Amino acid sequence: MNLDTRAGKPADPALLVNIPKLITSFYAEIPDASLLPQRVSFGTSGHRGSAFENTFNEWHILAISQAICLYRKQQKINGPLFLGMDTHALSVPALASALEVLAANGVEVMLAEGDEYTPTPAISFAILTYNRGRKTGLADGIVITPSHNPPHDGGFKYNPPNGGPAEASITGWIEAKANAFLQSGLKGVKRIPFEKALHASTTHRYDYLNTYVNELAHVVDMDIIRESKINLGVDPLGGAGVHYWEPIAERYGLNLTVVNETVDPTFRFMTVDWDGQIRMDPSSPYAMRRLIGLKDQFKIAFACDTDHDRHGIVTRSAGLMPPNHYLSVAIFYLFQHRPSWRTGAAVGKTLVSSAMIDRVAAKLGRKLYEVPVGFKWFVDGLLDGSLGFVGEESAGASFVRLDGSVWTTDKDGMIPALLAAEITARMERDPGEIYSDLTKEFGDPVYERIDAPATPEQKAVLKQLSAEQVKITELAGEKIQTILTEAPGNSASIGGLKVAAKSGWFAARPSGTEDIYKIYAESFLGVDHLKRIQEEAQIIVNTALAVPLK
Repeated sequence: MNLDTRAGKPADPALLVNIPKLITSFYAEIPDASLLPQRVSFGTSGHRGSAFENTFNEWHILAISQAICLYRKQQKINGPLFLGMDTHALSVPALASALEVLAANGVEVMLAEGDEYTPTPAISFAILTYNRGRKTGLADGIVITPSHNPPHDGGFKYNPPNGGPAEASITGWIEAKANAFLQSGLKGVKRIPFEKALHASTTHRYDYLNTYVNELAHVVDMDIIRESKINLGVDPLGGAGVHYWEPIAERYGLNLTVVNETVDPTFRFMTVDWDGQIRMDPSSPYAMRRLIGLKDQFKIAFACDTDHDRHGIVTRSAGLMPPNHYLSVAIFYLFQHRPSWRTGAAVGKTLVSSAMIDRVAAKLGRKLYEVPVGFKWFVDGLLDGSLGFVGEESAGASFVRLDGSVWTTDKDGMIPALLAAEITARMERDPGEIYSDLTKEFGDPVYERIDAPATPEQKAVLKQLSAEQVKITELAGEKIQTILTEAPGNSASIGGLKVAAKSGWFAARPSGTEDIYKIYAESFLGVDHLKRIQEEAQIIVNTALAVPLK
């Protein structure tokens, strides 16, 4: 990773996005459907892009929204559609354009009261709450967010009636229909003016905030946090949950301070991420520099990304915890302090998450459910309670209620954050201290992800990596135990490769949303061993990229 000289420093004015110019590009530019980058493309988290690059503008939103309307009609989904947005600049016009299409198609739309920003988990929670006990008239949702991506980006994600991210068969169908609309110059897209759509009989208001906040005591032990009186700090990073934290503190009597309540689409209050970009990533020590600097003022502190589906935990003992560290602690704690969970409830993890999780799960006698990258793979298990906790290395997680029933089926950054407070209150030690104990029992792994540029053609090659392309029999001096192209938990293709030995492993896969590929690697034998794993992984990837796709 080539660290930018600005990493961790306050954003220079020259870095700030020109919001009027960005919005103008959203409305003025028309995508060329014959160019692959300008087509609708659903990655692991919906369609993402920037109006400056003609990859996220009004035509994309109109086309996707109409495609979703057709999908709903085909699937007989005729309940309300819960529509929410985050604080990115492009989210506001995208919501307006989507509403124009949804209203024209007669879809019952649930907008936030007071045009409040809406976290991803609040959308998932609303869908599941509405659908509970229903067999027909089911609800679904749209979340307008590019997650923690830079301020010039926009994102658009569909959640079907199961409340989670749509699976590939759904997004593939929507993507194809949307691109057909782009190619036809939006022929067949229904639309009415925004003011008419806003006041249509099918457009309603919904209290996402209180519906979500009032139920939190069913998933996190808010009583023990309140009774402990520990002081908590939270930085919403200018995101969609910015107005949720004060009501949470008031509703449950928590000693909680919101350290930054600013909402600014330039995100000028952020410190710059590792690559010199502004990015609201709660797992990045560079983006989180300000909250890390406040760690000694709070017993425990936390942050969430822009749509509040990812968490970052800052402890006095260890500063910002790497996501894998906190996931391991959360699993270790939850499965010992949730007596009403099913005895067979498993631990869900993506296969690029730390092997520390494997060791903790084995110690607890819990089954491990290992899946490819993408939260969609956890949805069914969270719904039926067969998965108690699920997490991914990029700081996304969710878990079931105290009684073992479903909470959300999409990532929820707020409940892992509040869980860190519960852990600290009950154990009288913060999660950083608990992770230190785990390393004494299970080893102290070092983990790193490397990103490198890749063309769409190279990404296609990497997606088809096979076990036969691994010519080595040892990984960094140890015999290779497994070579995976399918995930052990559900036999789904991982879209890449994972190679594991006794003390370390690596995985290589193309990004689903950016023109890069990723090499994840971990070693339980130290930094030098990790470097050897990375070097051997790079050789395998480079060899594969040198061979054209058949």
